[in-house]
Amino acid sequence: MEEKEIRPQENKMGVLPVNKLLVSISVPIMLSMLVQALYNVVDSIFVSRVSENALNAVSLAFPVQNLMIAVATGTGVGINALLSKSLGEKRFERANLTASNGVFLGICSAAVFAVLGALFSRTFFLVQTDVAEIVEGGTAYIRICTVCSFGIFTAISIERLLQATGKTIYSMITQMVGAVINIIFDPIFIFVFDMGVAGAAWATVLGQVVGAALGVYYNAKKNTEITLSFKGFRPNGYIIRRIYSVGVPSIIMASIGSVMTFGMNKILIGFTTTATAVFGVYFKLQSFVFMPVFGMNNGLVPIVAYNFGARKPDRMVKAVKLGVIYATAIMAVGLAIFQLIPHILLGFFDASDYMLEIGVPALRIISFHFILAGFGIVSSSFFQALGHGVLSLIISLVRQLIVLLPAAWLLSLSGQLGLVWWAFPIAEIFSVMLSILFLVYAYRKEIKPMLA
Repeated sequence: MEEKEIRPQENKMGVLPVNKLLVSISVPIMLSMLVQALYNVVDSIFVSRVSENALNAVSLAFPVQNLMIAVATGTGVGINALLSKSLGEKRFERANLTASNGVFLGICSAAVFAVLGALFSRTFFLVQTDVAEIVEGGTAYIRICTVCSFGIFTAISIERLLQATGKTIYSMITQMVGAVINIIFDPIFIFVFDMGVAGAAWATVLGQVVGAALGVYYNAKKNTEITLSFKGFRPNGYIIRRIYSVGVPSIIMASIGSVMTFGMNKILIGFTTTATAVFGVYFKLQSFVFMPVFGMNNGLVPIVAYNFGARKPDRMVKAVKLGVIYATAIMAVGLAIFQLIPHILLGFFDASDYMLEIGVPALRIISFHFILAGFGIVSSSFFQALGHGVLSLIISLVRQLIVLLPAAWLLSLSGQLGLVWWAFPIAEIFSVMLSILFLVYAYRKEIKPMLA
């Protein structure tokens, strides 16, 4: 009886008007992710004041950071999808098991990265360059981030529990507090304590740990729909398989970004190390455009998954349509900014004349793919929410490996760096065509039978 009193008969995911629901859930996540994008950029802005080699060290470290985020968020997608679907089906015991097993998987992932980072950080940089300042700074940066990765894995796991039940305001607070701490301590560690690139890493880790602690507190005190308990805990094979059935394709999909970035850095460094610095700056800047879309998608996934479990296809379709509209609008704003003021954007990173000469056309060319990317991101989230993570994986493989890297390599053979950037719009065109085909397939397989 007590359980029924604290759990409503119908979660707001199934009854609130879809547009209001998507906005109310997504906006807090979007704001928190914008703050996260800000502190990622602030990291690089402060580091660029040390030297261009220091900026290069952080840029070349990005694939490892991206891989950690890929594992954490990919697992989070699996947790989110299964948890929301379980709540939609009123299977509260399975929801609780999903929560505890999800946090357990995050802790295990952190342990793996801690060992790999301690042993192989220097090797990772030596494979890419022999510039001593880049190798030393980058090794210190990655070693700190990986060995102390329990903060980011715990934070993301807990945030997904809050998001799955629609309590995104609390996940927003945890992320924003962590981001603000990072921003405050970046200049203190880098310049006041004269720690250089390593100082940026310690500021990042500190923000992640504080955010994780706050997330644990909010989940325990505010998330009444989920009981997170580890008393007598044992890993549940069935739940873990269900989480990873969606999570592994998502992890691989996001990890492809690490492979792509590593490959692009290898291609670009063949021209000049400044080209890799430009590429690293682009990735920091584009996060201001992509992060809000990813934030909206983090709100979209539980809405679609919940209503899939509750057998409400009209709400699913409407949510996806609204997601495409909002994503396209956000990307259009980003495109305009990158086209109109690329020199101002690069100026934040203390860009030299040569860096501006390379970077201004690079930002303008790459940004042509933004609007197409918005459609693809929403499509991928729709597939994940339905449990078809493999479809998202295929799209990502085509966009970032099968088309992008070969196109970039072929264009680099011309000897003209400016042509390499066109690989991004080319790859996105292929991605959108494939997304449309998969959307038709998913609609006929999952939505149409429910409508009938």
